[in-house]
Amino acid sequence: MIQNRILNVSGMKCGGCEANVIGKLSPIKGVISVTAEFKADKVTLEFDDKLTDLDSLTKVITIAGFTVI
Repeated sequence: MIQNRILNVSGMKCGGCEANVIGKLSPIKGVISVTAEFKADKVTLEFDDKLTDLDSLTKVITIAGFTVI
């Protein structure tokens, strides 16, 4: 099933941080779309939960150096 989630993510300080998060999440199988907004501390995800899960996606964000609140 397609899931839409908005995550509060701290540590993004600029457009480069946004690009980093988008670049890490976009290639993951099952991710349909991802946007990041550093000014709002927000990452918006659309993904197929048959191919990936929210825990795996939040782990990728954490490994990239950001904190999912």
